Amino acid sequence: MDDFLKQALELARAQASVRVMTEEEITAFVTRVANSLRAMASGEEATMESVAPVASEDVKKSVKEKSVTCLECGKSFKILTKRHLAQHGLTTEEYRAKYGMKKGTALVCKSLQRERRKKMAEMQLWERRRKASYKKV
Repeated sequence: MDDFLKQALELARAQASVRVMTEEEITAFVTRVANSLRAMASGEEATMESVAPVASEDVKKSVKEKSVTCLECGKSFKILTKRHLAQHGLTTEEYRAKYGMKKGTALVCKSLQRERRKKMAEMQLWERRRKASYKKV
């Protein structure tokens, strides 16, 4: 086993100890990191696009119940913010377009999205607006 693969396995083990990863995610992570390490050792510029293209299944799996995985860096968040995407040189629109997401796709985990919808329904802002418009007339 070459040194790059050993280093990639160590990194994958550390990553898996911090967050829950499926078998496919671990395999893809090890492959991507090992290839990146090889490319860096040979002096090539290692970019995520050139190392491992993102499969459409990965795009669909990136938004989970309790987390959203950034397809650029592989980190998990509750929400992908404009600030985080700016670190990768992308806007939210560019990010969605790059990975083939629909225009209105939320970059928020499903549980947080559900909580927000529930809160908005409880606030009933549309009722307040209607009452305010009646008062003006």
